[in-house]
Amino acid sequence: METPGSQSSLHRANLERVVRAVRMAGSLTQAEIARTTGLSAATVSNIVRELKDGGTVEVTPTSAGGRRARAVSLSDDAGTVVGVDFGHSHLRVAVGNLAHQVLAEEAEPIDVDASAGEGFDRAEQLVKRLIAETGVSPDKVVGVGLGVPGPIDAATGVLGSSSILPGWAGTNPREELASRLSVPVHVDNDANLGALGEQVWGNGRGAADLAYIKVASGVGAGLVINGQIYRGPGGTAGEIGHITLDESGPVCRCGNRGCLETFTAARYVLPLLHSTHGTDLTMARVVRLASEGDPGCRRVIVDVGRHVGSGVANLCNLLNPSRVVLGGDLAEAGDLVLDPIRDSVARYAIPSAARQLTVAPGTLGGRAEVLGALALVLSEMDETRGLGR
Repeated sequence: METPGSQSSLHRANLERVVRAVRMAGSLTQAEIARTTGLSAATVSNIVRELKDGGTVEVTPTSAGGRRARAVSLSDDAGTVVGVDFGHSHLRVAVGNLAHQVLAEEAEPIDVDASAGEGFDRAEQLVKRLIAETGVSPDKVVGVGLGVPGPIDAATGVLGSSSILPGWAGTNPREELASRLSVPVHVDNDANLGALGEQVWGNGRGAADLAYIKVASGVGAGLVINGQIYRGPGGTAGEIGHITLDESGPVCRCGNRGCLETFTAARYVLPLLHSTHGTDLTMARVVRLASEGDPGCRRVIVDVGRHVGSGVANLCNLLNPSRVVLGGDLAEAGDLVLDPIRDSVARYAIPSAARQLTVAPGTLGGRAEVLGALALVLSEMDETRGLGR
């Protein structure tokens, strides 16, 4: 029997620390495991040998700093995870394993705003089809990560704002999808998942404190503090789109005037160009035209960057992150949007906070949220899975 403080209890805890470190990184050398967990090299070596003998991890030769090393990753058959990302106009699903390999991925257009029932039907069908196509046994699926474009009540799992997805009012996305797929489902908003995706897979790797800014039909921020997503007690942390920039500005959907969102979100920005560029514009097309030199589109992108920078400056003053990652279509504009963000930060943020901040584009593009959904499952999994009892 294991008792608190016993050798067997300590050994089990060390096993779990190693497994979690490898699972969240995808692959680590034994030296990296020791640095990440704080365990001695000898302890790590013994644990890796035990996990390898039990079939939990695989060890392959590699090199690190010009020296031979051994890379440790979880076994291919240790389990499968699924990510589901609902955007306002798309559904994206990915299937991966615990070694961070994406086995299948597909996106399709869908009007998520219209009907929650249709969205869940399409998600269920796509998940089951991709699992079948990969040849993975359904009983190997250990969990599903689900992203939705709105705040989730942390206590109940219910979508927190009916003004963002009116067709989903009162729904519990976690329970709905779990009942359809018969596996545990972990749910979060799209900005938080974008932050997780960039932290684990993209331009946020190595940053313990970062903010992921997503500008689409709304504006949100996913916040990582001390390596963990910060959601707040009600699940609404990071709603920087509702920082007030102008008390006499346009009325926002939240009921206030002059929110950051009313100066930066696609639904407010695109109409500025309708008279010269037509009404079928998308933010992706505006970014493309701006990169080709269109003066109107360039002006709009620069203005959006300047306003987003004001929100980022507020984050700097409050939380002092070391890195801000810009996601979504805007990131494709590169320095055209990043430079005005940096300029606003330099103007409005506390100088010491501004100096420590790096503003960078996301590297995952439209995949950030679905990869973040995979990472969400990896972070929420039971540490003892596969270790025996």
